[in-house]
Amino acid sequence: MGKAVVLRVNGEEYELEVKPQETLLDVIRERLSLTGTKRGCETGDCGACTVIMNHKAVSSCLVLAVEADGAEIVTIEGLAKEGKLHPLQEAFVRHGAVQCGFCTPGMILSAKALLDENKNPTEEEIRRAISGNLCRCTGYTKIVEAIKACSGTL
Repeated sequence: MGKAVVLRVNGEEYELEVKPQETLLDVIRERLSLTGTKRGCETGDCGACTVIMNHKAVSSCLVLAVEADGAEIVTIEGLAKEGKLHPLQEAFVRHGAVQCGFCTPGMILSAKALLDENKNPTEEEIRRAISGNLCRCTGYTKIVEAIKACSGTL
């Protein structure tokens, strides 16, 4: 038996019936076909499934869909507008912070949540904000540089 929920994802409202055990990650990827949100560890350790929910970066694999009822959710697909990349996306490309790309959506959303709250974070604050996102390719330096490049501009 399911429960009716309303999710506002990337500015669009969705009315869905979800199962009690269904995660927000499942709904985003399988029901809404927004596959930029990656399925990684499914234990909240890797950050690949990071989305912004009610202005905070969260691991969507740890949020039950019923808990997200009424929430405002942003996925990586919601950042680009009218075919133009968001400045954070552009900075990641420009600074070489995109390698295999698997961690990139979660990294960018963690960075966006930080910059929405703190326009000019220190390097330590940036590193803390992305500490829940694992990257095996870049060594984080280029990611931090890309985020710093957007500080004060968003």
